[in-house]
Amino acid sequence: MESLLLRDNPLLLPLNKKKTVYDGFITVQERDFRIRILLPPDLQLKRARLHCCWQLKHLLRDYEHIVKQRLQQSVDLGGFILELKTVLEVALNRCPEGRSVPPPRYYSLLISEMETVGWDKMLSIDMDFQTLKLRAEDSSGRQHTLTVKLKSKHPAEAPDCSADLPVPLTITWTPQSSLEQLHSQFLLVLESLTDFWDVLDEIDGKTWVLEPEKPSRSDTMRRIAIGNNVSIKVEVDPRHPKMLPECCLLGADHVVTPLRNKLNANMHMWNPDSSVLNNLRDVLEIEFPSPATHEKSSFNVECGICYSYRLEDAIPDQVCNDPRCGQPFHQACLYEWLRALPSSRQSFNLVFGECPYCSKPITVKMAAQKT
Repeated sequence: MESLLLRDNPLLLPLNKKKTVYDGFITVQERDFRIRILLPPDLQLKRARLHCCWQLKHLLRDYEHIVKQRLQQSVDLGGFILELKTVLEVALNRCPEGRSVPPPRYYSLLISEMETVGWDKMLSIDMDFQTLKLRAEDSSGRQHTLTVKLKSKHPAEAPDCSADLPVPLTITWTPQSSLEQLHSQFLLVLESLTDFWDVLDEIDGKTWVLEPEKPSRSDTMRRIAIGNNVSIKVEVDPRHPKMLPECCLLGADHVVTPLRNKLNANMHMWNPDSSVLNNLRDVLEIEFPSPATHEKSSFNVECGICYSYRLEDAIPDQVCNDPRCGQPFHQACLYEWLRALPSSRQSFNLVFGECPYCSKPITVKMAAQKT
């Protein structure tokens, strides 16, 4: 058994004649890990003590109970070392980053960089010191978060950076770059989007936004209430936020058609020096309902089929065109309702039928299939 131990672990040698102290290395996946094993005089493994290098401790931190169990149950040191190497194989395969555990200098340099950035800008860091969240504030006082996933194995490779932005985050990185430089670049990106967020913040503060329910900083669309069952969907270009956005009017034809005609006729009046909201008011010749003048509940009309306002992420956006009815429906609800009626007919992706409330003709597009 002693010969098998030496054959399989030639770098792990006994340091005394009684063979109660072994010191050296065990090799797993072509990597050497320093270990020291202290056995009691009776050589019972259950009372043995292990001293591991910091890399080995890092890999075995989630397997300590298994290592202790193997010490209790292994019949000899050779069998235990074999079990230990099997556990290390599992640890390395389940945690590939464990293959490149950074040296102590990595942590000291990282902490130094964090101090340079400023502890007030540090939101969090994970236990492996690999993922950091940095706080940033733009010139308008808006708070933002930059998530940085470091790649210690390849310092010349740019870290993965992400943030809640409407455009891709592009960071310039060299082997000499620092966290402070990353943070500074992020601030420049934020400043380039200030006008975009000013536009949407004004819309959010002065109108009733129906969708999205809880806008994020990356959302470029707003569906704004105009009246009961009438709204406009606006898609703002982050790079040209004050230019005429993509607009889509939603509601019954007898209400939407006059507004659409005004939009087309007055498009030349769009003033890029004015705000998007003011331009929409002038072009459509309307006043948007606001939190100061209307309750939002007056626009949250429930679907006439499922009797709920929000169905997953959708709100009622199909409306009966009869002015005396005007009942709203979810697209999916109306599609399923009409498809089940024997009197309805389908042509390509359109279903033609009768309104469930007033029996007037109504049309709906086939509900989009979720992927």
